[in-house]
Amino acid sequence: MRVLGIDPGLTRCGTGVVDGGLGRPLRLVDVGVIRTPSEWSVAERLVFIEKGIEARLDEHRPDAVAIERIFARSDVSTIMGTAQAAGIAMVCAARRGLPIALHTPSEVKAAVSGNGRADKAQVGAMVTRILRLDQAPKPADAADALALAITHIWRGGAQARIDAALAAAGTARKAAR
Repeated sequence: MRVLGIDPGLTRCGTGVVDGGLGRPLRLVDVGVIRTPSEWSVAERLVFIEKGIEARLDEHRPDAVAIERIFARSDVSTIMGTAQAAGIAMVCAARRGLPIALHTPSEVKAAVSGNGRADKAQVGAMVTRILRLDQAPKPADAADALALAITHIWRGGAQARIDAALAAAGTARKAAR
């Protein structure tokens, strides 16, 4: 399975592509950050982010896209920009019919480090170890995007099978009525 992880942000949108599966070593395919200047309008920044995500989708052809689920923070302007960038990522993936998974920051931290309250340095160190890299990806947005992809490979595949089984069971129950 190939997963594109996206750590959304209006100034820095981290992207990371990982190949692998349960019980198989994971492999880094690509990692980067889509950066937009703060002096650009929000609309210009979102168009640039869309183009960057589309380019990664074209180049790497992932099987799924994992995006960080937005949670409330104290700075509303940060939440809005992050949510807008996440929406752009969802639209890009949905346009191609790709499965989209939203993972919370604590879920991602727990998956890669075993601690849902791990700091950025711990997440970066674990991503480095899991993908057998020489050094942690920089900036943290890039490491976070890889952590999202890793989380989806480890947890998302299992969740997709559970969802499919529940859907099939529901369909079978309806047919039996």
